Formats: sequence, structure tokens, C-alpha cells
Amino acid sequence: FNDRASSVVVVGDRWEVCEDSRFNGRCAVLRPGRYPSLAAMGLNGRVSSVRSVHANTRVEDNRYAPMPAPAPATAQVTFYENEGFQGRSFSANQDIGNFERFGFNDRASSVVVVGDRWEVCQDARFGGRCAVLRPGRYPSLAAMGLNDRVSSVRSVHANTRIEDNRYAPMPAPVTPQITFFENEGFQGQRFSATQEVRNLRQFGFNDRASSVVVLGDRWEVCEDPRFEGRCVVLRPGSYPSLAAMGLNDSVSSVRTVGTTALIDDSRYAPAPGRAYDNRRRNDERIYEATVTSVTAVVAVSGQRCWVEPGQVAQQSSSNAVPGAIIGAIIGGVLGHQVGGGRGKDLATVGGAVGGAVVGANVGRGSGGQTAATPDVKRCEEVPGQARAEYWDVTYNFRGQNHRIQMTSPPGATVTVNAQGEPRV
Repeated sequence: FNDRASSVVVVGDRWEVCEDSRFNGRCAVLRPGRYPSLAAMGLNGRVSSVRSVHANTRVEDNRYAPMPAPAPATAQVTFYENEGFQGRSFSANQDIGNFERFGFNDRASSVVVVGDRWEVCQDARFGGRCAVLRPGRYPSLAAMGLNDRVSSVRSVHANTRIEDNRYAPMPAPVTPQITFFENEGFQGQRFSATQEVRNLRQFGFNDRASSVVVLGDRWEVCEDPRFEGRCVVLRPGSYPSLAAMGLNDSVSSVRTVGTTALIDDSRYAPAPGRAYDNRRRNDERIYEATVTSVTAVVAVSGQRCWVEPGQVAQQSSSNAVPGAIIGAIIGGVLGHQVGGGRGKDLATVGGAVGGAVVGANVGRGSGGQTAATPDVKRCEEVPGQARAEYWDVTYNFRGQNHRIQMTSPPGATVTVNAQGEPRV
């Protein structure tokens, strides 16, 4: 969008727009409102960078653009394809009876509501399960059981009385968290932090991290204690290998990055994969769901592997994976999928994993028989001992099958919320 802007709408606070990259050249500060033409400030087709102006910052009058028209009071709802307001978006300021017309049916995972309340519904023409959203930011529609399930939306008149049970739960704040793993692919011992750590040595994790998962906000990881040496900023997501950023077994300190902090692009690590947040929300009721099958996906270095269709019977005494062990603690969840096909693909450990697939049915029958998946992955000349990269787990909750990928094997049950989403 460089040198393309001709008009602009500013909402909520002041913004500074500049003629050149990195906030150089001629700049103007815009107050909240509508600017139908940037020509009045000599910036038509010339804007290259933009940043917010902190509420407490004093700005000289000559830096302001001419006064704008008042900002619109029209109610608006904006849906995003991924959680956390990421991916493609779709906005509406009037009732939409069927998202199919706009190519956004059953795709919304987060939403921002401005100006007034909106009702979102599972089926077209406002049918099926519906929830009323107050103005605000909803980083995940999963809390209301509507992730990848919204098909219609309509505004709710200001004078309309709504029963409390029709409102969606207000989103709980997500505490920033970073979890380091000793090995690549989220394996081995782990260490989690929710606040800055000036020296990981005091926690026995100095120069040990090889992969990391970031939740809620950005974190800065540094090579030396007290945030010195080479540092990299990590966006929320999953990083299966720190080697890509030259920090494998080299992290000694870590701290959060403020939400308003401006970070130069050169300081960011390569874009991460999507991280699944399976932490329990405030006052969220949890349940136990029965695990029905576990598949361990094991990587084998230097091997070429392929998939063959078929059903392979195996004895649980020799090939059952640890997922059948009762009482094992649920590990990190890499992805979640409902019904084996609806919604987005599962997040994985970092792309295709070369190796064998070993399956086990959990809690079925007493003969000790386990069955591999219908598609069996095979490898040529498997040397040494393979290790599991992750576990593909199926469980049933209230008659519906769910699939998750985990960094460690589950027990006979997994903990879930009312929508069947995994929780710890």
C-alpha cells in the first residue's frame, strides 16, 4: 500500500502518517475522524509509514492535519479468519443473511464489534445457535462454540432487551506466556514464564532452549543475561526450531514486549506457525473426555518415507504407544480439529515429518489387540531408534469426535471445556 492512500478513517486515538518509510519525511498527526482527501495535507498518494501517538504525548499544533469530519457512529462488525484477529477479514455494517455470498461461511475465528451489539448465528438466515456480542474484541469465537461456524449476522437495535443467557461471554484477558523446550519440535524438558527472566541460569534452563511456543503477546529473547547480546523478538506462535534464528541452545534471558512498542522489522524472528492456546480460561467449567485412539508420529533422520493404504494388526504388548498409559499428564496441544474435517487443518510440529506411524486404540476390548491407521507410513532402511515427534489423538466428547496433536502422550482421558476444546 505504499504511496497509494488518498483518504483515511482514524478511530480511537491519534495517528502519525509520514511521507517516507520509518516515519521520515513530511509527517502529519491525524485526530480521530474521517479524512475524505489527503490532498489537503499534501500527502495524497504519498503515505509510506504510520504509527500511533501515545495518549500522553504532547503534539505541537502545527503538526496536526486539518480538522477531520466526525467519525462515523455506524455499528460495524469485522470477522477474521484466524484467532487473534489474524488472516483474511470481512466487515459488515448491515445484516448479512448468508456468508456464502461473501466467501466467508464457516470461516470466522475472531471478531471485533464496534458501535453496537451484533447477533452472530450458526446457520444462514439467523438460524441455529446464536450469540449476541457486545462492542469489544473477541480474540476467539471458540469460547461461544462458534469457531468456524458463523453463517449469518445482524445488528441488535439499541432499545432491544436481551436476556443475559443470549450474550456471548466477555473475552477474558490472555496472560502472555512463553514456553521453551529442550529439544527441537517441542520435545524434552520445558520451562514456562509469564514475566521477564533476567537470567535463565537461576531456573536451570540457560543455553538449553531449542524450540519455543509464544502465547498472548510478543516476547524478546536474548543471547546473554540481562537482555544483552543478540536479541530477537518473537510474535505469538510456535517456533519448532531456534536454529533458524541462530539461537539454538543460546537463550539466557527473556522479557515481554509492550503492546504499543514499535519494533523494527529487522528485529523480528521469522514468522512462526500458529500456536494453540489450551490454557483454561477464567471461571471455565471443565470435563473429562475419553481418548479413543492415539497415533505416535516418529521421525527418522535421513530416511525417505511413503504412505501405503491398508489395515495392520499389531499386539499392544509390543507396539502400543505410551498414549495408552492411564494417568499420564496432558502435554502441550499443537492443534485442535472438530469432527475430523470441519474447520482449519491441525497445526503441526513444523511441516511434514518423515518417519513411521504407530497407532493404538485406547480402552477398546480386552484382547490386547491394537490397530494401525488405515494409511500406514513406511520408511526404507530405518537405522537406530526413532523418537516420537508428536502424538495424533482422537477423543469423543458428547457424541462428537475431536482430534488434537500433542507434544506428549495423553492418558485415558483429556480435559476439555464445554465445547470439547482441550484444556490444561
